[in-house]
Amino acid sequence: MGMLGKSRIRTVLMLALLAGAFFAPGALAQEGVEPAAAQATATVESAAADVEEVAVSAEDAAAAAAEEAEAAALAAQFDETFTAAEISPEMWTTNNLWIMLAGCLVFIMHLGFACVETGLTRAKNTVNILFKNVMIVMIGIVTYGVCGWLIMYPGEFNGFFSFGFGIAGGGVYSNGFYEGISPAYNTGYTVWTDFFFQAMFAATCCTIVSGAVCGRIKLLPFLLFCPVFIAFGYCVVGSWKWGGGWLDQMGFADFAGSTLVHGVGGAGALAGALVLGPRLGKYAKDGTVQPIPGHNMPLVAIGVFLLWFGWFGFNGGSELSADPAGVSYVLVTTSFAACGGGIAAAICSWIFAGKPDLSMTLNGILAGLVGVTAGPDVPSWVGALLICGAVPGVLVYFSVLFFDKIKIDDPVGAISVHGVCGIYGTLAVAFSGIFEGNIGNIGVQATGAVAGFGFAFVLALILFVALKATLGLRVSEAEEIEGLDLGEHDMSAYPDFQRTYIKSYHAREI
Repeated sequence: MGMLGKSRIRTVLMLALLAGAFFAPGALAQEGVEPAAAQATATVESAAADVEEVAVSAEDAAAAAAEEAEAAALAAQFDETFTAAEISPEMWTTNNLWIMLAGCLVFIMHLGFACVETGLTRAKNTVNILFKNVMIVMIGIVTYGVCGWLIMYPGEFNGFFSFGFGIAGGGVYSNGFYEGISPAYNTGYTVWTDFFFQAMFAATCCTIVSGAVCGRIKLLPFLLFCPVFIAFGYCVVGSWKWGGGWLDQMGFADFAGSTLVHGVGGAGALAGALVLGPRLGKYAKDGTVQPIPGHNMPLVAIGVFLLWFGWFGFNGGSELSADPAGVSYVLVTTSFAACGGGIAAAICSWIFAGKPDLSMTLNGILAGLVGVTAGPDVPSWVGALLICGAVPGVLVYFSVLFFDKIKIDDPVGAISVHGVCGIYGTLAVAFSGIFEGNIGNIGVQATGAVAGFGFAFVLALILFVALKATLGLRVSEAEEIEGLDLGEHDMSAYPDFQRTYIKSYHAREI
């Protein structure tokens, strides 16, 4: 009811009540006029308030009815979408929950990387390594949100490269609220779960690079390297397979990223180590290798177990559903591959070095995990143990020795674990199902591995050379000897320990 209708009703009621008061008995008496008029006014106001209340109630009821109708229409559309997708709301919710939890497991892997890199290097660089690893996670997530998402998942594109800003748009899903939270976007999870899970992967490639260049790289140039390498290295190569690009159209298989994540990171690590050169004192003038042991092996062991734990989300989440058979099978093959890699590396070190080497054994576990990542859904548990696990465990041992022999200094073995074993794991998809008579296309796998590694290596090499020519890439000799904790951060990870050590050292010299 409009305001004009309310005004007319109020006027009629006022005139009627005034007329009644005027012609009532005794109304002409002076003493009865004022009380009668006051009573009439109060009655009119009360009646007008009642009319307004009825009108407002009617409007509220109409608005509520409209909202209910809209909600009912959305609910009907939601149900139709589930029916069309052939999935129940319960299963869709379960899928979504598992992918979110898998993303959390992948996130905790960054703590594992931080522990491994810190423990395998000198104490005087601890703060610097931890700072880089903390920054890498934040840079990775933000970069992936700003542009990485739409580079990796561009929808319709030429198969090689596409660019866009933000999470929404880009042709991969509708911008609407409804499409983003129902099977109209994906039969397994919401758009936000999809982004969250994939964003946890984005920083991993730069974390791998961080380990290979630690102890001698300037902080600012490295941090500037990270967003560019993530956006144009990891995301571009990822789009070739996961974004429906040319490798995907060839039939290339990389379940969770032996090449797309680890191979790319290993390529960046190799480029960085080459441009930087070895740490001071690593190689003697006569060419012999001078071991620089890590300062905290318990921390390394903790880091490897955190990585192994997180890998259940890395591989298990890449099933992209909570399918009981698929997820459970992938977790089993992932575990057997880790065991095979660790056992093989331990045996190799025991035989060829004379003593069992803990750092080699731990790197063997990681090598097995990287080796099975390209195809954990392919082999039997025996194939996972031997082909995807034990072979990378042997490979990583001799690879570390090889890079030392050619004087490429990699303090944590990142090039060997992620680069070499990532390439092997990608190739192993073609024959890791040998016990089941499942042999794939080795040519396609080799093409994908070479293309992904090669593109990332060239990009990283260009970036590191450009940074070296402009900002400078390596710290001074004095700062390297003193340690990057003091030089870059003016902070020590173990101040009491270092003070005690220096005091005892001088006492011994005296």
